[in-house]
Amino acid sequence: MENLKIAIKAAIEASKKILEIYHKDFQVFTKDDNSPLTEADIVSNKIIKNYLKKTNIPILSEEEIQTPYKIRKNWDLLWIIDPIDGTKEFIKKNGEFSVNIALVKESKPILGVIVAPVLKCIYFSTIEFGSFKCENLNYSSYNINNLIKNSIKLPVTVADRKYTVVASRSHMSKETDKYINMLKKKHKNISIVSKGSSLKICLVAEGKADSYPRFAPTMEWDTAAGHAICNGAGYKLIDYETKKEMLYNREELKNNWFIVNK
Repeated sequence: MENLKIAIKAAIEASKKILEIYHKDFQVFTKDDNSPLTEADIVSNKIIKNYLKKTNIPILSEEEIQTPYKIRKNWDLLWIIDPIDGTKEFIKKNGEFSVNIALVKESKPILGVIVAPVLKCIYFSTIEFGSFKCENLNYSSYNINNLIKNSIKLPVTVADRKYTVVASRSHMSKETDKYINMLKKKHKNISIVSKGSSLKICLVAEGKADSYPRFAPTMEWDTAAGHAICNGAGYKLIDYETKKEMLYNREELKNNWFIVNK
């Protein structure tokens, strides 16, 4: 529980600073892999690391030089973080970005925290207690114990809705379209919801969607926190190649395609 509280505090404090930058003019830089980077990514990374280092657990972050696998492979326990998942959405200022923190043990996510700063909501999960959501975050005054106590257990049953598929806001692919068309043949009524960042996984964990196919590139820090949250809600994140649950802290940090569903 202590690690969960530290991760929640880290994600919320990072979100507060992210919002300050979000509501002003900011510069956008381009990383070596041509992905965007902003001041908010850098500041968020620093804040999160300052909290997590108290646990003495090693950290794998998108915004750091990656520790060589010959060292990482000996980490039975590690944090995997994405200081801002959905930087493109942050730049567009559509609010669909998140802060992702996951604790991974022996390649499996056992704890996840995701905060959507603009939406003022937090998702969190532990292997012992399951997954929860809390809305209407008050960034200036919050109590973690009360936050946890007042959260809603996931998934929440949504009556009389169509079979719902989640699709990426910025990374649709031909393969995803093909998979959705296959589902349309299987389910007479189907609804497609577009969303940015790891919030797509959270929609399935909430019970608001049934499937999230991702047939486009992602990295471990994009999915680890969401994976923990969907597991805690009774869903699975299946590696499309191995046909098993996604594993983490691999030598190759780029994920295979995957599908989130029951």
